[in-house]
Amino acid sequence: MVAEVATFEHPALFYRDQDEYLAGTVPFVRSALRAGEPVAVAVPSENLAAITAALGEEASAVRLIDMTRAGRNPGRIIPGVLRAFADAHDGPVRIIGEPIWPGRSVVEYPACAQHEALINHAFAGRAATILCPYDAKALDGEILADAAATHPVLVDATGRRPSPAFAPDAVVATYNEPLAPPESSAVFPFTVTELQAARHFLTDRAGRLGLTGDRLDDLALAVAELCANSVVHGQGQGVLRVWSADGYVVSEVADRGFLADPLAGRLPAAPDQLGGRGLLMVNELVDLVRVHAHPGGTIIRVYLRC
Repeated sequence: MVAEVATFEHPALFYRDQDEYLAGTVPFVRSALRAGEPVAVAVPSENLAAITAALGEEASAVRLIDMTRAGRNPGRIIPGVLRAFADAHDGPVRIIGEPIWPGRSVVEYPACAQHEALINHAFAGRAATILCPYDAKALDGEILADAAATHPVLVDATGRRPSPAFAPDAVVATYNEPLAPPESSAVFPFTVTELQAARHFLTDRAGRLGLTGDRLDDLALAVAELCANSVVHGQGQGVLRVWSADGYVVSEVADRGFLADPLAGRLPAAPDQLGGRGLLMVNELVDLVRVHAHPGGTIIRVYLRC
């Protein structure tokens, strides 16, 4: 008997109104339920309500997730939503994941596009189907072009077809872009002997910028991890910057190390894994992570809303 080969499918659904949205998503869910496959729906709240209403009593058999909450940081979606669901089940699973919607900001979008590209690597060889809806009427053409590059199959009201533009690694590279420097920021260079001072510097500046309580504690823990990584992997030193922009407190750690793996911090850690959880924790704690990595150094920028 020949063993069944696990396959991964990652289609993009282009929809233009709610009727097309439900026509592309509800049969997907019902097909999974009929096949006895676990199914999750992780989409923005308005679309989640529409799918739930259309499913009726069948919705009780589906894992329903508000993506605007669970996926507010795109770097958290693979480990905390998609793989968390898939890894909890044996055998094939089906997931609807909508990480990009009209309310996403310009600063968030590059991390979203990279997320969609990296799904192809994070689920390689897994028996799973992840359907990603895109609002083809409200999203601009560049986003839809990126969707065609990050998904091997495209689905719309006219049917299903292979994507000739499929090139996910090119999308990862495109959005590994230099991060525009802030107009002004507080700056603190550090080595191993200044790690504690760097933490105090961060909490003082972030507190002055309006971050308080648990949010300030989360940022302090995330940035402490980034500074420690710089000491270990960035030639023993780094530079910490803090500023505010567009309702966020932003912190950046730059060093001379090279973060070569774009999936770093985006995969769940194995239970017996020693170390390697630092960037995963950072993604869990903050609202957005942006990375620019090249052989001459790495910048990791984290955002928390005030």
